[in-house]
Amino acid sequence: MLARTLTVTMFAVALLALAFAPARASAQDAQICFDAVDKVTDGGKLEDAERQAAHEACQRALAATASVVQKYQLQEADFDVTGIRPKN
Repeated sequence: MLARTLTVTMFAVALLALAFAPARASAQDAQICFDAVDKVTDGGKLEDAERQAAHEACQRALAATASVVQKYQLQEADFDVTGIRPKN
């Protein structure tokens, strides 16, 4: 009985940890960011929800990369999406 209770408790703790874990960058975040930039540079308009999703994807990809070049590219892409330069 104790083993069963312990197992259920551990499972519940694991689910809570996953539910409250910070969002992690996926391999697709940079692609989402750059796709939004392509749409804007091709003359398209982004809806507010689309702009917000692209901005968040850019920020996650930016946080996940260690490459200085890719950081620059993602910052520029985020500027193209939001129209706001990051404060340094």
